[in-house]
Amino acid sequence: MLLDTASLYFRAFYGVPDKVTAPDGSPINAARGLLDIIAKLVTLYQPTHVIACWDDDWRPQWRVDLIPSYKAHRVVEVVAAGPDVEEVPDPLEAQIPLIRQTLAALDIPIIGIAEHEADDVIGTLATDADMAVDIVTGDRDLFQLVDDSRDVRVIYTARGMSNLEIVTDATVVAKYGVLPSQYADFATMRGDASDGLPGVAGVGEKTAATLLQNHVDLAGIRAAAEAGEGMSAGVRAKVLAASAYLDVAPTVVAVATSLPISAPGTRLHGLDDAESSTALALAAKWNLGSSMDRAIAAVTAAAAV
Repeated sequence: MLLDTASLYFRAFYGVPDKVTAPDGSPINAARGLLDIIAKLVTLYQPTHVIACWDDDWRPQWRVDLIPSYKAHRVVEVVAAGPDVEEVPDPLEAQIPLIRQTLAALDIPIIGIAEHEADDVIGTLATDADMAVDIVTGDRDLFQLVDDSRDVRVIYTARGMSNLEIVTDATVVAKYGVLPSQYADFATMRGDASDGLPGVAGVGEKTAATLLQNHVDLAGIRAAAEAGEGMSAGVRAKVLAASAYLDVAPTVVAVATSLPISAPGTRLHGLDDAESSTALALAAKWNLGSSMDRAIAAVTAAAAV
């Protein structure tokens, strides 16, 4: 099970009341909520391994160099020049170290890599895996990794933890009319305002899907547009007008699948006495209470299967 960790702790932060605090008044709603999310996921899906994939760089410069608008609306305006800072509520930012401590207490490894997002970590680990993979995310960009033949699926959280959706090949086809292997090209053409991707002006989901059904991939669509075949004059004009964008966007949209990282071989295991004491002491210090208890119980039960 590969966790899109930031996606989950943002969900926890906004889903758990901010009146949940540590004894000193510090906010802990995201940390407690993430523990409950992990407990639910592990209980429902019984993974043998869980990895928290991390955004070491939430807005890599190489993606920005290709499309300057990439995630630009999420950047905090700062006076001093320096690395882009993501707009994260202060009470959430303050909980990130605690979140890392809680994951460590459960012996859930955290994996990130410089100049890449968690999506790229997930893409590489899912591609390299020699076992079935569940990707937990609220980001539909990761639908491009779904692959029934390799038992890679997405547990999609966008509708909430009470309405989890299992995304398989058939789900992607039913929703969008394209195969998961075509999804990155589909997203490139459609665009995504949440990521600052403009897409091809005038080409929506239906047109993008039809073009991919007729021409297989973006290269085929562009070749057909150049030849003036297989599409209306209006659509052809839109594709040709977006040529500069289409030269670079696929590199931005595609999730990396061959980074120099590997998953640790450690399976989920029931915490021994020393590990349990450490986890419970952390819970007591920060008022994590029953959320830590549930996470420990879920991990222990899954390890015993």
